[in-house]
Amino acid sequence: MKKIGIKFGAAGIKRTALDGLFYVLGSVLYALSVNVFTAPNQIAPGGATGLATLANFLFPIPIGTGILLINLPLFIAAWRKLGRWFTVRTMAVTILSSVVIDVTARFLPAFRGDRMLVALFGGVLAGAGLGLVFMRGATTGGTEIVARLLERKFRHIPIGRLILLVDALVVGLSALVYRNVESALYAMVLIFVCSSVMDAIVYGGDKGKMMLVMSKKHKEIAAQVLEEMERGVTLLDATGAYTGGDQEVLLCAVRRSEVYQLRRLVSDVDPNAFMIVVSTDEVLGEGFKKHQSEEKR
Repeated sequence: MKKIGIKFGAAGIKRTALDGLFYVLGSVLYALSVNVFTAPNQIAPGGATGLATLANFLFPIPIGTGILLINLPLFIAAWRKLGRWFTVRTMAVTILSSVVIDVTARFLPAFRGDRMLVALFGGVLAGAGLGLVFMRGATTGGTEIVARLLERKFRHIPIGRLILLVDALVVGLSALVYRNVESALYAMVLIFVCSSVMDAIVYGGDKGKMMLVMSKKHKEIAAQVLEEMERGVTLLDATGAYTGGDQEVLLCAVRRSEVYQLRRLVSDVDPNAFMIVVSTDEVLGEGFKKHQSEEKR
């Protein structure tokens, strides 16, 4: 079981405040996407937000409230399966974004123009909002939780495809609820734009990351990575060309969404650590994509 760690002090307070600022800004941008563009134009953007948008169309349930209700059973499952720290951060951001969506819905004007513009601008705002949240190591729940839970059972399927599958089911449902195929088609455009913008903000569009860490506290860092992130770490023997001294270099492959978490973990243990982040096209093995021979079996 992962532990919930809260670090106090000036650095911890500053980082927590910065996290909160990013979460608020991300929630506001996401609320603009929902209240100004998608919901008024009958476009369900996938995930919990898409389901809440459809519920709002059928019943007098505020979208933010609907998002929170949909996520409640997912929080329980995440607490048991994905760890307390991930669940606590996700709950906090989900509650914040839900409140912002419902509060701003009262005074934000709806844009009722070309639906392609709605899909494009709604996707950009949603992607920017989610990107700010993801940059600080949190998620807004919904599809992300479902995909991570499914990934534990279907490890041979990349998490990106699982998220796409969940969103596709919601988009298909929107065509039935709105009785309009165009709504589903525009939702696909919005999801594509949203994902592209979010990837550009958070990851730079790369498929994976390999991190090399040089620190005198390499043992403590390795222990934290193994315990908190449940990621494997390789120790490489190295010799400093200038000092001539022996040292250990940590090598760790992570998903793009885990880069920020690993960077912060290393900085907490050793603020003077030297880190190199390398982009990778593909990572094969335990915890990542299976080898072709394993997929065939």
